[in-house]
Amino acid sequence: MDGLQQIGLPVLGIVAAAAVTFYVVSFSELREKSLNKDWDDDSENGGFRNSLSSRERRSRRKAQKQK
Repeated sequence: MDGLQQIGLPVLGIVAAAAVTFYVVSFSELREKSLNKDWDDDSENGGFRNSLSSRERRSRRKAQKQK
């Protein structure tokens, strides 16, 4: 039982640290993509809007595809 604790506890700690790192990196990338998207929308429209309704986003995408 003592040998299991000596090996299992560090391995569990490494796995937990890897999981935390994965989620931190994933959320930071999502936040960066979101900020870049809002920043790009700002330059196109001349004004900054925090949130668009899904209907407005769909209509913008459709208009951009038709261009």
